[in-house]
Amino acid sequence: MQLPLSVPQAVQASRQPRSGWQCVSADGRFEVRLTRSPEDIAAAQRLRFRVFYEEMAAEPSAEMARLGLDFDDFDSQCDHLMVFDRNRPAGEQVVGTYRLLRREVAEQHGGFYSSAEYDLQPMLDYVGPMGGLLELGRSCVHRDYRTNATIQLLWRGISTYISDHGISFMFGCASFSGTDPQAHALALSYLHAHHLPPPEWRVRAVPGRYEPMNLLPPDQISPRAALHALPPLVKAYLRLGAYIGDGAVVDRQFGTTDVFILLPVERIAPKYHNRFNSDEGLVHHA
Repeated sequence: MQLPLSVPQAVQASRQPRSGWQCVSADGRFEVRLTRSPEDIAAAQRLRFRVFYEEMAAEPSAEMARLGLDFDDFDSQCDHLMVFDRNRPAGEQVVGTYRLLRREVAEQHGGFYSSAEYDLQPMLDYVGPMGGLLELGRSCVHRDYRTNATIQLLWRGISTYISDHGISFMFGCASFSGTDPQAHALALSYLHAHHLPPPEWRVRAVPGRYEPMNLLPPDQISPRAALHALPPLVKAYLRLGAYIGDGAVVDRQFGTTDVFILLPVERIAPKYHNRFNSDEGLVHHA
């Protein structure tokens, strides 16, 4: 799949908040959209339900199961980044989504989603009251579109959002399948040994939910084997320059073992900035 979407130079420089925009590929097939439309959010919730509850091991509430939607109170607060394949039937065109929550919005509505699992205060103190923070959540891609190309489409949208809002730090939780951290001992131990952030802004799992990640002694950690065992999304974050918080958290509703991701924008390698911001093939951005 060609990656024909981009972030124009004028948009990168403006950093003017916008309630929504869209980019369409040169052939008209793929669209990336930033939206708060109730209809779009419902479409994202349907995709999330199919992936998290039907395909994976999450346990829906009775209302979620009745409606076939994954939802919570944060959906109405967040911006929603979505990828559409216009060649699919109506009602089935959403193939990828991210939920985006900025600091100023979170502070008006009771905080960030990930604060239920991690103590964010070290990060908040380090960044300071004026620092641009963005929480990434509910990452979800249709099973037929789990390719680097789809992830790049989403990240080109995130790149635009970062520029629009002056974001300096991105963060959120990423998941391993299953609720037994020991099943991921090698990968978790590798992350703990090699990817913790500096102590002065190290986020740690909240008391009562903290699961140790240093499960193996250093001489038993093979980086090559550990990288192979990492979920694709975690590997993608590490390639961008992300750090991993201290401690895993078991999320029994979603049937996962979570780790905390912290990505300073300044650590993203130039080659990825160039890839996400390429001007090739842009036909609409408004």
